[in-house]
Amino acid sequence: MCGIVGLFLKNRALEPELGRLTSQMLKTMTERGPDSAGFAVYNGAGKGQRKMTVRGLSDGNIGSFEAGFLEIIGGSGEVHKRHDHVILIYAAEHEPAVRAYVDMFDDGVAFASSGESIELYKGVGLPEQVAAHFALEKMSGTHAIGHTRMATESAVTVAGAHPFSTGPDQCLVHNGSLSNHNSLRRQLVREGLRFETENDSEVAAGYLSWRLSKGEKLDQALKASLNDLDGFYTFVVGTRDGFAVLRDPVACKPAVMAETDDYVAFASEYRSFAGLPGIASAEVFEPEPQRVYHWEHAA
Repeated sequence: MCGIVGLFLKNRALEPELGRLTSQMLKTMTERGPDSAGFAVYNGAGKGQRKMTVRGLSDGNIGSFEAGFLEIIGGSGEVHKRHDHVILIYAAEHEPAVRAYVDMFDDGVAFASSGESIELYKGVGLPEQVAAHFALEKMSGTHAIGHTRMATESAVTVAGAHPFSTGPDQCLVHNGSLSNHNSLRRQLVREGLRFETENDSEVAAGYLSWRLSKGEKLDQALKASLNDLDGFYTFVVGTRDGFAVLRDPVACKPAVMAETDDYVAFASEYRSFAGLPGIASAEVFEPEPQRVYHWEHAA
């Protein structure tokens, strides 16, 4: 069992409130996922720049890690530490070198996400604790996705927590279970994708990244997943410009949405909406099975 939340802001004036509202929503999902939690927040980087989230930093390795990173990019970058994660900011041309550096550093350090906009954080513990570690309430942005997990088929680890990011500015959270993830993983590895865990949700994220890399739009990739993914699932997918929702044909996993002129919200339970502004007058509905719901900001 797990809980999912998502918030997409139509009204850009609400961007300073994104973290606070997302944090409130995430905390209400504690009973659905007390083992671990995570979230992705989307806010822009400077023109021509990239951001990479890296996890597993400590007082013991942050100094050498930062020095090596700055040496790789010639000193023209930034390092912002949040608990045991860091956000690296650098010129887009350095992306391959920075990723290679993170992968070879070892010492418990691991890649979490990269892109123009995404920042991704996750940890073991109650959602309220994880949100507090990274000061989610103080974050701003255009949209965010969060997840709380109660592990049923794998160990409780930071690596196994959601969201999973397998492509630039892409992430996925998942409530459900896939039955064909092992065969699909082998296929995607042959296509050049890399996986860090045995989690079926990471395979779903990789599948969508693979289809997007072939030039498909997000709604096309999600529609294709209805034929290629076996099992039960509710997906919420984040991209640089927006987010999307898809439920499998049976739709046995709970989901509810709310839309106003100011935002679109998703949650596994309605009570997550209680603190949202204007919720009393929102259009509240259950997303239909096999239908892709997709919102984007204009590029």
